[in-house]
Amino acid sequence: MSLKCGIVGLPNVGKSTLFNCLSSAKAQAANFPFCTIEPNVGVITVPDERLTRLAEIVHPGRIVPATCEIVDIAGLVKGASKGEGLGNKFLGNIRETDAIIHVLRCFDDDNIVREGGASVNPVEDKEIIDTELQLKDLETIDSQLAKQQKTAAAGNKDAKVAVSVLEAYREVLIQGKNARTVEFDSKDEQKFAHDLFLLTAKPVLYVCNVDESSAKEGNEYSRKIEEIAKAENAEMLIIAAKTEEDIASLETYEDKQMFLEELGLEESGVNRLIKKAYSLLNLETFITAGEMEVKAWTYHKGWKAPQCAGVIHTDFEKGFIRAEVIKYNDYIQYGSEAAVREAGKMGIEGKEYVVQDGDIMHFRFNV
Repeated sequence: MSLKCGIVGLPNVGKSTLFNCLSSAKAQAANFPFCTIEPNVGVITVPDERLTRLAEIVHPGRIVPATCEIVDIAGLVKGASKGEGLGNKFLGNIRETDAIIHVLRCFDDDNIVREGGASVNPVEDKEIIDTELQLKDLETIDSQLAKQQKTAAAGNKDAKVAVSVLEAYREVLIQGKNARTVEFDSKDEQKFAHDLFLLTAKPVLYVCNVDESSAKEGNEYSRKIEEIAKAENAEMLIIAAKTEEDIASLETYEDKQMFLEELGLEESGVNRLIKKAYSLLNLETFITAGEMEVKAWTYHKGWKAPQCAGVIHTDFEKGFIRAEVIKYNDYIQYGSEAAVREAGKMGIEGKEYVVQDGDIMHFRFNV
């Protein structure tokens, strides 16, 4: 299971700089719109200190962290829903992602022009992108609604479900709200809603790109976005992208930590961003640990043991017998799988066991 996030934002807000920090691929970071014509894709590792600690005990042949795909999508401008700028291409690329990382400019710099030459205004920038995505979603809904209403009038049950979903979405979108604010009770409604792939239904993480002096506490710009994120029940993160780029260029872990300490930060913004994106999609990690490898596996929070077994291989789920589970803290405390067994701390779990983040799993199966 892979996570795919799209980095979006108006031109010159710091998207490509942030992408450079996240990925070893180097997007061109320049002070003009559309320097990212094709989406740049980078596969990055999800930081997880637990893997390193386990590897120190197990001494595996390799460590395999979970990965996340980041797509740097070309800058959006007002009118993109009508094809302005690279509008249609932008909207096609964003439709394929699981979550949106929306970068907002929250810093002053006379050398970097804002679209239209106006003063810095992250709230207005956010509204421009929201409006373009909402207009595109309305287009998607209107293209289906009349047809579904006609079929529903003839008594088709599926069409009635479709109409109720489309009308609910349309009502909020014409009010200038996002589709993610609508919730549906029935599974049929939820499935139809999901299959629409509306742009504003995707979970969003607002990233406030600040100057170095605001990296820890934020500033007046980021505080405005924080209020909006709270009202929307959305996630928000403060990052100084240019500073993160400087940190990423340092060669040793020690140098990076020293830089972070000088800024009063415990962890880099890049690490925090990836972890936030993970939690945004209700994703967690279970671990397998052996002589060959220590490996992180991604699953949806709330999944039971057989479903997680299927992440490794479909045969594991089909022939699931039981799961042997060690809690991460117990593994660290006792220092080996054998010692955990001897202490009676290994759990033998069946099909109803809900896997917890950080569980070290061994699946027994028969096909």
